[in-house]
Amino acid sequence: MKNYQIQTQMYKALMHPTRLAILDILRDGEQCVCHMEAVFGLRQAHISQHLMVLRDAGLVSDRREGWNIFYRVSKPEIYEVIDAMNSFCGDTTGSTVSTKPEASAKACLCPKCSAGTSPSGEQPGLLSMDIIQTSN
Repeated sequence: MKNYQIQTQMYKALMHPTRLAILDILRDGEQCVCHMEAVFGLRQAHISQHLMVLRDAGLVSDRREGWNIFYRVSKPEIYEVIDAMNSFCGDTTGSTVSTKPEASAKACLCPKCSAGTSPSGEQPGLLSMDIIQTSN
């Protein structure tokens, strides 16, 4: 039964669209919270709560660089589970979020993102990610 309890904890960590979106954006590597805030259009507090659940489950880890906290996936095997569920649900893109440009997206000013900003301070090609809502 103990093995089932561990598995259940992992499944619980995946049971929210925001957490799946966070894991999806982390497929591209380490990201800061302010970048996720800019891309998702969600409040920092909301994102941080979901990152805490993922961190407590051992799926993500963080590092601090000045004022910025960067997150990365610590167990990349989780993508096999996510990809299997995507396949099971008929999603062959491997993504749990859809991306579309959003003019109102706030630019991320972290050192990693600022390196790619234009002279006007805007980030070229900033995308907003809308979480796909499904009904049961």
